[in-house]
Amino acid sequence: MTPSPHRLPGELFDAIAAGGGGAEAMRLLARAEHSRRLACLYAIRTAAREAGGAVAQRVQSAWELLETVHRADPDAARAVLTHPAAGPALVGLLAHLTRRPGGADAPVHLLTALAAAAAVRARVPARARWPLAGPGPWVPLPSLGRAHFPGARSGDHVELRVGSEGRASIAVPDAPVPQAPVPVAGDPYRGGGGDRWRGARLLAAFDTGAALALDSLDPPSFPAAAGRAAHPDADEAHRWAARAKAACALLRADHPQAYAELAAGPWLLVPLRAPARGIVSGSSAETFGSMALSLPPSGTVLAVTMAHEMQHNKFAALLHLFDLFEEGPQGRQERYYAPWRPDPRPLLGLFHGAYAHLAVAQFWGRRGRRNRTRHCGPSRTPASPAGAPGPGRRRP
Repeated sequence: MTPSPHRLPGELFDAIAAGGGGAEAMRLLARAEHSRRLACLYAIRTAAREAGGAVAQRVQSAWELLETVHRADPDAARAVLTHPAAGPALVGLLAHLTRRPGGADAPVHLLTALAAAAAVRARVPARARWPLAGPGPWVPLPSLGRAHFPGARSGDHVELRVGSEGRASIAVPDAPVPQAPVPVAGDPYRGGGGDRWRGARLLAAFDTGAALALDSLDPPSFPAAAGRAAHPDADEAHRWAARAKAACALLRADHPQAYAELAAGPWLLVPLRAPARGIVSGSSAETFGSMALSLPPSGTVLAVTMAHEMQHNKFAALLHLFDLFEEGPQGRQERYYAPWRPDPRPLLGLFHGAYAHLAVAQFWGRRGRRNRTRHCGPSRTPASPAGAPGPGRRRP
């Protein structure tokens, strides 16, 4: 197979540079991010082969399972590899294999879990086994959810089975407290394991087929949130849902471009603990389609926050395609002050902040114009003198 390049038309690049791009930009950037994950996967396989031994065998097993899934159901393989959690998993594994010759202690379990999740989604008969790495008694299955095994410890082995009829279950056979396997559904919003299974909460389903979900169950979806992640109870989850509904309605009515980018998803919201004042939000370069934030006080604040974080996602994906600027020599990076922060930032941070705040300015500017129109009501526009900008015309 001969790889084909991703091409970004000049008009679309200009639209993205102006802060927009709409659904077309999001879809193109999502395809590019998928290609980047595939390239990373291939590099992992190459590095593991060079390392040899058990690492090479485990990586090859995961590779072969992903190949099987891709042949049977390409959409299932894509859904897992484009999930926000896959980015840090793949990049982290590749970095480990590259920096540590021989692949000692390489976190291959991250790749095995991705392949296992893809098999569940595709209902492909499979068996996979990997060590539990995370703290606590929860076993994550990327993009689907996590299963609860009381007493399970880091290092215990997880076993996933998908039968010939497509039914899947996950177990920890060597846990100190014996537990029955937990059934796993291929739909992340259906559940499947009763009280012992937790999946993401669906906040909105768009007519494009994309979803907006709330997920505090898969920490790799935003690694920087470690130690700050929130786990909403039922009441708080309802508040998230109500504010997401209001935010989506506001964007659809008054901010069609931002709404189109949201509906081109899927998008994952990772809840964070609220700070003492205001809210906090963030994005990561390797988790395209994900944004972390504390519960906003209203649908309006959630809407502008999502517009802000979608910009960070777009800009990070664009930087994976183009070298937009050059930083100074290592260790001598210049730093710059920005109006929205008290501390000087490197050029990358300055660019990110400026681009994200462009969306915020556009949001409030459009909202202000809408409010003035609603308050003032319709009015007659006087005839324009020749050469002056009239209705539907702009000065160059």
